[in-house]
Formats: sequence, structure tokens, C-alpha cells
Amino acid sequence: MNKNTGGPAFPLQAEGYAPDFGMTLRDWFAGQALTGLDQGATSDIRDDLYYQEPSHLAKRAYAIADAMIAEREK
Repeated sequence: MNKNTGGPAFPLQAEGYAPDFGMTLRDWFAGQALTGLDQGATSDIRDDLYYQEPSHLAKRAYAIADAMIAEREK
């Protein structure tokens, strides 16, 4: 499946150097979502997040990122 990545998050074009597109906006959004998953959560929810498989947290973070990209396209 080809996901919309939102394009580069922090592209850099310095004179005399090849362009560096860095991470995608989707990756940036997922990272931001991941850091915010436990913000404002009770200690029980934090414990739940801590003991989840990392792949479950990553899937949740990318699902949030995909929703953010879809919302931007509206």
C-alpha cells in the first residue's frame, strides 16, 4: 500500500550540496503523536502504554499521523 507521506518535513537545499529531504511529514507527525500518547494520561493508562508491545504504539502513532495528513488535505 502506498501511503501519502505528506512530503518532506524539513527539506534542506544548501548551495553546492545535493538536496536533503530528511524525514517525511508522516514520520514527523508519528513522532509527535508518540510523545503525546501519554500526556494527560492517568498513571493506570501510562502503565498500560508502558507494557504494550512497541509495534502497537507505533501503529497507533502512524494511524494518528495518517489522520493528520488526511485532515490537512481537506
